[in-house]
Amino acid sequence: MSRNRCDGLLAKVDFPLYTLQTLTNRHILVAGGGGASNTGVANGFEIFELSHNGSRFVAEEVMRHETGPNVVMTCDVVSAGGRTYLAAGQEAHCQQYRVHMRMVDAADMRRGSFRAENGLVRRRRRTVSENDNISKTDNNSNTTEKRISFEIRPNDSVQTDFSDEPLQRVVRLSHNGKLMATGGTDGKVRLWAFPKMQLLYELKGHTKELDDLDFSPCDTALVSIAKDGVANVWATGGPRQPLLALTCTPPNGNKYLFRRCRFGLIEDKKDAYRMFTIANPLARSGKQKGLIQLWDPADGALKKTVVVNESLASLAVRDDGRFVGVGTMFSGSVDIYVAFSLQRVLHVPTAHRMFVTGLQFLPTRGFGPPVTSRSEAALLSISVDNCVCVHSLPHRSTVPAWVAIILIIFVLFCTFTLCSYLGI
Repeated sequence: MSRNRCDGLLAKVDFPLYTLQTLTNRHILVAGGGGASNTGVANGFEIFELSHNGSRFVAEEVMRHETGPNVVMTCDVVSAGGRTYLAAGQEAHCQQYRVHMRMVDAADMRRGSFRAENGLVRRRRRTVSENDNISKTDNNSNTTEKRISFEIRPNDSVQTDFSDEPLQRVVRLSHNGKLMATGGTDGKVRLWAFPKMQLLYELKGHTKELDDLDFSPCDTALVSIAKDGVANVWATGGPRQPLLALTCTPPNGNKYLFRRCRFGLIEDKKDAYRMFTIANPLARSGKQKGLIQLWDPADGALKKTVVVNESLASLAVRDDGRFVGVGTMFSGSVDIYVAFSLQRVLHVPTAHRMFVTGLQFLPTRGFGPPVTSRSEAALLSISVDNCVCVHSLPHRSTVPAWVAIILIIFVLFCTFTLCSYLGI
């Protein structure tokens, strides 16, 4: 399927982007930075509000929070008990933030300025997409009486990795907001009570540094992958040994390493879920072909494998489990697949100039009104090229019921006419 022409660049920030999260049904948070070196490149978060003006998606900056010398390489967001928390990996530590939301008059937000937690007063600015549609966006915003404003306040910080050169590589929060899982270069998965940030126990099932973690939709299972080529599935409240230890089994027999892992709901089935992984070849020579794999996490059975003509960098599953998104390593391309069949339904070549560092689908369930558009799904992507892009999947064409009935009657009529003519 060809790229939708009304997709593309949503916003561009002034620092490389490494992580992307959704805060509400129409607010996203991006984070990254240039690191501790004195390069003049900022470190921190930016929050954007998304809308659709009838022809394209539009993003508007809501706030920015700078984190000083600490680059944000990974983060996760959870809303539970009426509170929203953000956990961000900063070097060897995990920094917890409280995200405060409040409703304000839309007119005041458009006219005035807003104050970030670090004291910087910033005027709301339009993004690339919005500048192309100023009149339409302003007309739409005039009909909105209230808008959500945000304030990010730092809370606790704990060290989560203890190797010789400690670095937290990944953090994941459970859906109920009670657990936090972290992984780093020391190869240990640590499970923490959240938001207390108290260490519960360590899971020792990997021999090399962690690459990714994910909680199952019902929070009873946790999957971890590392550079040792193993994907471990753990029970969050059970034994300290993995329930399953999976290795990548490519069709060509080459050695592959898992890159990312995600659980996804099975539509219309309560408490049932699938597991998806992407993997890249260990060998650096020759044509690099990545793998997308679908697993049954109950018994570790491999259900489907799709070969992609390029190494893969990022993975996302929509919150209702219907679609899977992947981003590539070299060409910066983005693809959307149907979850149960892994059939590709959208291909966006060279969506970014560099590898795709993060993906998130616009949620179908969550806080606040969703963004109304003419697409069946919308996938957001970020990269170290500082860009935030959107890629929408148009609704697949279907035949109306009345047309199908007329066609059936017509076929039956032709069949009876032919049989009568032939004397059958």
